[in-house]
Amino acid sequence: MGLPEERPPGLDSPWTVRVIKLMARVQTRVFKLTNGRVGNTWRIGAGWRKPVPTLLLEHRGRRSGREFETPLLYLEDGRDLVVVGSQGGLPKHPQWYLNLRAHPDTHVSIRGERRRPVRARVADAAERAALWPRLVDLYADFEKYQRWTEREIPVVVLEPR
Repeated sequence: MGLPEERPPGLDSPWTVRVIKLMARVQTRVFKLTNGRVGNTWRIGAGWRKPVPTLLLEHRGRRSGREFETPLLYLEDGRDLVVVGSQGGLPKHPQWYLNLRAHPDTHVSIRGERRRPVRARVADAAERAALWPRLVDLYADFEKYQRWTEREIPVVVLEPR
C-alpha cells in the first residue's frame, strides 16, 4: 500500500474524536427514538450529494463486556449487510471492529426494524476486492480514507443468523 496520503490537519486531534463520538451518540439516540425514521442516512462528506444508509450496530466491549451501539454506513449484499472499518482514515481500527472480532454474534437495527440478529466476519481478500468498488460507489470518501492510512481498512460482512 505504501505511505499514506497526508490526512487533513486536526483530524487526529483528541477534540475531533470527542466530536465524532458525541455526534454518534446523538445519531444513535435519535435513530432509536424514531425507529430509524430520522438518522437512517449519512449526509456528510460524499454523503451530502448522495446520502448513504446507516444502521445501528450493537457490540460488546472485548475487555469491559459493556454493550455499545454505533451508527455505521452499510451496503446491502443479498441477505448480508456490509460495513467498513474506515474510522475516517485514522491509523487505528475502530473499537467496534475490534469488539466484533472478539464477539461476532450481535444485532443491528435498520429503519423500520427493531433488531436483526447477525454474525460478523471479516471479508477475505477476494471478497474484499469484489466489495470495495461497490462500497466506494456507495460512499466515495472510503477511497480517500484508504489513501490516508497504512492499514488495510477492514470490510465486515454481517450475515443473518
